Amino acid sequence: MAHVSQAKKEIVKKLVDFINKYSVIGIVNMENLPTKQLQKMREQLRGKVVLIVAKRRLIKIAIDSIKDKLGIEQLKDNLVGMPGLLFTNENPFSLYKTLQKSKSSAPAKPGQKAPRSIVVQAGPTNFAPGPIIGELGSVGIKTSVEGGKLAIKEDKVVANEGDIISEKLAGILARLGIEPMEIGLDLVAAYENGTIYTKKILAIDEEEYKSNLAQAHRWAFNLAIETVIYTRDTITFMITKAFRDSKNLALEQNIIADLVAEEILTKAEVQAKMLSLETKFVTISKPQERKEIKEIKKEEITKESKE
Repeated sequence: MAHVSQAKKEIVKKLVDFINKYSVIGIVNMENLPTKQLQKMREQLRGKVVLIVAKRRLIKIAIDSIKDKLGIEQLKDNLVGMPGLLFTNENPFSLYKTLQKSKSSAPAKPGQKAPRSIVVQAGPTNFAPGPIIGELGSVGIKTSVEGGKLAIKEDKVVANEGDIISEKLAGILARLGIEPMEIGLDLVAAYENGTIYTKKILAIDEEEYKSNLAQAHRWAFNLAIETVIYTRDTITFMITKAFRDSKNLALEQNIIADLVAEEILTKAEVQAKMLSLETKFVTISKPQERKEIKEIKKEEITKESKE
């Protein structure tokens, strides 16, 4: 620190104070971020997040000065582009989500890196057939003529994440109205309680995560039920099931117990009434049956006599 100016010492001290004060420290890359956009984002984040822009060397000195936060030195491996430090007490995933929402799209410029795979979707365009066919073909985009206009025949990946965008590709994307770049604070990594969360960890699909979590809960619940493992979540269901099964068994086998006695007696009473009705029916129907048999025999005898 002997060769560092007073102004730089104050910056380092400020960084150290904020690192010690906040539970979450993020590294952002502000490369290609216009000043106007930076000011707008500062306003959006005010009250939630503190952003300090400093030279990479000063950030490293500040991080090296921290003794009470285990593993924070790993943040230095994530200082890329034009780095800055974010300070907040929000969890890293909420911070990432907040920063993503504040981003806006922008056209690609020659020399920029593709933030993700850039795909030109299949479908109609407003271009008339002409030199544009060759321009699109030069980057692998296949076209056809439909209704007097060019149509892109199939989806085409024209750049993968990290690829340098050429002047030709930047021009084609602009003509197609594709704005693949994101203007905003790019959260590279975040530190919390000894753990470094990189961008790949933070960039989760929230809906997919919720769906997977719900599915895992269902699987665990069903497994616990099948293997008769009692937990806070399964105990009510298992007791209810055991009660229901026991009750059904008692009813089927006519086992008299306090909870089923009334139902069994009611069932017995109903069965007795049904049996009584059946007996009466048989008693009533038998004389009639005998009469019908006599009449049939009489008819047969009469018929034989005539013959």
